[in-house]
Amino acid sequence: MESKKTAATIIELLEKINGNLETLGERLEKVVNLQEAIMQQVQPGREKVSLEGMPLDAATLLSLPDHLRKTAMAICKLGDATATDISRETGRVRAVESDYLNQLVGMGHLKKKRKSHDVIFYIER
Repeated sequence: MESKKTAATIIELLEKINGNLETLGERLEKVVNLQEAIMQQVQPGREKVSLEGMPLDAATLLSLPDHLRKTAMAICKLGDATATDISRETGRVRAVESDYLNQLVGMGHLKKKRKSHDVIFYIER
């Protein structure tokens, strides 16, 4: 009787692990798609930019917590952007995005500059 419970527990754990692996695979696929999109956005006439050594490569994005990853992916998509631009992209409040963007600046993944009264966040290439 106890061996049936143990077997059922093991099966349940294996199913949970499988679900986690599927989720991780989906996230990794999104990161790969994002990197491909970045490569396609390189302007004509400019030298192709390698993602190797960029502050937001796949490994970096995967190492970030989900809330920061969403913000980082939005800045990758938009390029130079304000916290308001990012908040429109993510659907979160501007103040939250401002905090997340400043966290990414503090971690060394983003840079920021002031343009008039706006603060522009960007990835230094």
